[in-house]
Amino acid sequence: MAPQNNELEMFTFDQIKDEFIGEIGTEKRIQYEQELQLVVVGEMIRKVRLERKMTQTDLGKLIGVQRAQISKLENNTTNVTMETILKVFGALKAKVNFNVELMNTKIQSAG
Repeated sequence: MAPQNNELEMFTFDQIKDEFIGEIGTEKRIQYEQELQLVVVGEMIRKVRLERKMTQTDLGKLIGVQRAQISKLENNTTNVTMETILKVFGALKAKVNFNVELMNTKIQSAG
């Protein structure tokens, strides 16, 4: 329905992402969602590190990397492995939970 007079048309965030990034399942949308998740992980690392009153250098020493690597992790400027993420959160004494969601997939058990 087109807006009339001075009415503003409202859109959900999902509608905006569908329009400008791509619909769910498209390569561009998948890449966007993955990059967003890495940003969130970086922010969580920074937040927990600061709560523990640690510097990037302190955290780097605990897992055997330079301060610059911790900075890159926190600022999402590097590819990161699950092993590194687990090492970082382990050094921060933070519990890590991963939620795996299968979309449009039917799982059958053997038997």
